[in-house]
Amino acid sequence: MTVPAITAVSGGASGAPLLILGSSLGTAAPLWDAASELLSEHFSILSWDLPGHGLSRPASEPFTVAELADAVVVLADERNVNRFAYAGVSLGGAVGLELALRHPERLDAVSTICSVAVFGEPGAWFDRVELVRQQSTAALVGASAERWFGPAFIAANPRVASGLLHTLSDTDDESYALCCEALAGYDVRGRLGEIGTPLLALSGQFDPVAPPSVVEAMAVATQCGRAIEVADAGHLAPAEQPSRVAQLLIDFFTKGTRHE
Repeated sequence: MTVPAITAVSGGASGAPLLILGSSLGTAAPLWDAASELLSEHFSILSWDLPGHGLSRPASEPFTVAELADAVVVLADERNVNRFAYAGVSLGGAVGLELALRHPERLDAVSTICSVAVFGEPGAWFDRVELVRQQSTAALVGASAERWFGPAFIAANPRVASGLLHTLSDTDDESYALCCEALAGYDVRGRLGEIGTPLLALSGQFDPVAPPSVVEAMAVATQCGRAIEVADAGHLAPAEQPSRVAQLLIDFFTKGTRHE
């Protein structure tokens, strides 16, 4: 296996501490657009895309979630940054846990958002792989619309929801399938106690993929993790509640403020 090449977009405050942002399967850096407007006042921002998503070129070889974490470190190395903060959504959050396990010396702190230590059973991921290779990612749009967003979000924010779903349908099919295979092999439940990096685990109130109770159990299994539930959010909290998510991250990464 080869460490995949990924592409990132830079922004934010010049000279400020670096915050690297990761997106979920089927989305790309624009998932963070609204939240980044607030985060950019405090951090230098680097938003990276999964292989075959957004600006990243397609992948043709298998990779693991751990190797995606290695690829994020390469991004920091290319910018001569030794230590950084990291926040990621879903698969992007899984990459954050792998960063904390594989490269703790590089992290100031990490936040997982709508993410867990294992995403279901491998068989479900391989079923999705088969579907995408036969019918393309467009076949996933309907189910993703139901799974990604809280109950009222699409009706209230049709432009944002449509943009995110279009990103899914535009994602390279084989790269998406390879991400699914990586998730099928991802399970760090038995290693959570090794994570000593400060961790903030955010969950969405209505998220069926990473339910708040599971996210909280994951956080408390680490050495210094805590969990916060984001009200009126599904699986894509930075897009659904950008101001709330951004403020929680600002507090955590800059002040460690505790929100109950």
